[in-house]
Amino acid sequence: MLELTEQQIGILERLRERGFELVAFPLYASHVGVRRGNCAALLAPVPGSGMRLFGDVFYLAAGNPAVRIHRGGREVFVWKSNEVPVTPERNAELASFAEALAESLLATV
Repeated sequence: MLELTEQQIGILERLRERGFELVAFPLYASHVGVRRGNCAALLAPVPGSGMRLFGDVFYLAAGNPAVRIHRGGREVFVWKSNEVPVTPERNAELASFAEALAESLLATV
């Protein structure tokens, strides 16, 4: 079970106020998932401090973290057998999510 400090809980509450949904990704039980729209990220608690981004933000395929790969001459986001084409709109959504999350984490320090 993930134990968080009052400061970390406060950060997560402020993220929710900024439109992020807290979600659990069972494969990453030691991290907190945040989601907005079709994009998500994992946050790791920083001992004695706040929260930091763990890895990169990602697109969701079938509600799960997808990886970007090249398949058949095109880019797709993949989770198991689920595949979502990479489009300029999805790239923009991912970039916007990453920027909003970074700003929100900085604002909560």
